[in-house]
Formats: sequence, structure tokens, C-alpha cells
Amino acid sequence: VQLQASGGGLAQAGGSLKLSCAASGLTFSNYAMGWFRQAPGKEREFVAGISWNDGTHTNYTDSVKGRFAISRDNAKNTVYLQMNSLKPEDTAVYYCAADRFGSIYLRTPLFWGQGTQVTVSS
Repeated sequence: VQLQASGGGLAQAGGSLKLSCAASGLTFSNYAMGWFRQAPGKEREFVAGISWNDGTHTNYTDSVKGRFAISRDNAKNTVYLQMNSLKPEDTAVYYCAADRFGSIYLRTPLFWGQGTQVTVSS
């Protein structure tokens, strides 16, 4: 199984970035997918999750609600994180994760991607 995250980079405060995570080696639609992030000196934290199968249900940590949107394309085995109105405190390494038949909270992900750096300047 491979989860390949991409789309990170440098953005100004108020700007936008879109992360992608391409999955291979698994039956993608059977996995709840999510994004986590880890800032320097901090623990990894949950950012967003989307339900397995058709992605009807989503979940977000409070600090990104209304600014970030998670989505999935099962035909492309890819999950996305659209990040708008970025803030300097969003600076972190972002990881995608997969949890087989899991919940939108992804409490125990089975697989992790390698991470992509997001840096937001003020």
C-alpha cells in the first residue's frame, strides 16, 4: 500500500493550497480517508476525515471548519484537501491516512502517507 501526498508548498496568509493523496495497493472505496498535520514541536493532530465508500460524511477539527474541505474521487483513488483562508498557524507537515471501513474520526489509521510541507507566511 502506498499513499502519495502532494500539493504542499508556500502560501501567504489568506491564500489557498490544495493537497492531493493518491492511494495504490488497496481497495480505495473501502477506506475512510483523512488528513493529519504536525507542526514543529507539536504532536500530530487530526485535521479532516471523509467516510469510506461515497464520502457522504466528513469531519473537521474546529480550527479549520469553514476554511478547509476534504473530498475524494474513488475513480482516481485520490483524496483531496482544499485549504482556503490559510493562516500562519496552519504551517505543518500534512499527512494523509487510511482506515479500512473506519470512521470519519480516523482514530486508528492503518496506513500513512509520507507527508507534504505546508508553510504559510504572514
